[in-house]
Amino acid sequence: MSATTTTAGPGGRRTTARVLGTMAVVGAAAAVAGLGTFGTFTDSTTPVGAPVQTGVVSIGLTAADGSDAVPLDFSGIVAGGSVTQLVDLVNDGDTALSDVALATRATASSLLDTDRVHGLQVTLQSCSEDWAGGFCRGEQREVVELGPVLRDLPLTDPFSLAPGATDHLAVTAVLPSSAGDQFKAQTSRLSLTFTATQRSGTAR
Repeated sequence: MSATTTTAGPGGRRTTARVLGTMAVVGAAAAVAGLGTFGTFTDSTTPVGAPVQTGVVSIGLTAADGSDAVPLDFSGIVAGGSVTQLVDLVNDGDTALSDVALATRATASSLLDTDRVHGLQVTLQSCSEDWAGGFCRGEQREVVELGPVLRDLPLTDPFSLAPGATDHLAVTAVLPSSAGDQFKAQTSRLSLTFTATQRSGTAR
């Protein structure tokens, strides 16, 4: 913006040049102030290494004697009888789990698994220590209550939720005494799958 002021001095002389000169001085002062506004000092830290690695969710099933083979064989069961097999369910990852679920399927089906009332029933007991002679030497928990063999359900309060922990499982198959002659010579093959789910992540 510019302005011109013209006044008449003594003798009628104009003083326009004096006013413009004053404006120029003010503009120069503003330019000097602007230089001070944009002048800054900066500094930065040295680079800091920050490794990023995800956790591992892993659960495994082994025989109670520590071998990789898992001999779940319920052959020879009769009405009113039961067969128990021992396996270890191990949280071999480095992450805490929110739950462990069991899914049981029949890969070869028969009346043993299709009859949910008189057919095969299964329960899982967990021990914090090894089983010795059919007895739990530590804390014992029923992680799957007795019920039809084909089910999908979470284990109740298993030990293996903690990293490195193990559920020493006693898997018991029961054929109810109500199973009649139609259950003779029946054969089923079962697939048991345990699925682990990580605990919800938290800010650290």
